[in-house]
Amino acid sequence: MFKEINLRNHSSLHKLFYSLRNTPLLIQLFFLYYAFPVIGLKMSAEVCGIIGLIFLGGAYMAEGFTGGFNGVNPSQISSGKALGMNNFQLARYVVFPQGFSLSMPALTANIIFLIKETSIFSVIAIPELTNTALDLIGMYYRSNEYLLMLVVAYAIILIPVILLLTWLERRVRYASFGD
Repeated sequence: MFKEINLRNHSSLHKLFYSLRNTPLLIQLFFLYYAFPVIGLKMSAEVCGIIGLIFLGGAYMAEGFTGGFNGVNPSQISSGKALGMNNFQLARYVVFPQGFSLSMPALTANIIFLIKETSIFSVIAIPELTNTALDLIGMYYRSNEYLLMLVVAYAIILIPVILLLTWLERRVRYASFGD
């Protein structure tokens, strides 16, 4: 069923995702923020940051979904066809639940990765945690205290996200959404 929409068969789409995934976010941000105004596309730093995360995250998420959906056993699809399911029913009841469940570990890792990648935004003048900590260190010369505050701030942001994503991953893994 999924041979028709396999990204590897669409070479230009696959090459786009592959090149975006293998380009550092820093290079993407520089390109969006400094090169686009040369051709007449001026965007704010925040918009460039969001677009950069969308490009980077979209490429990684696409690979996560591709791996999850390709991990669905072909015998499951054959069994669904033997039961008389059409393509929509196969996708809805067989492929998507299993593929999404298999994709969850990659998706949760990518979400956490994208949150941590926001520390690069300072290169295009977006004030964020790391940039703020470095500014405070420069003003007050208290490296240890402000670096500890930076670690605590990231922990305050990431620990609830990690707990929520772990809970969601368990729920999806055991398909217990309706209990």
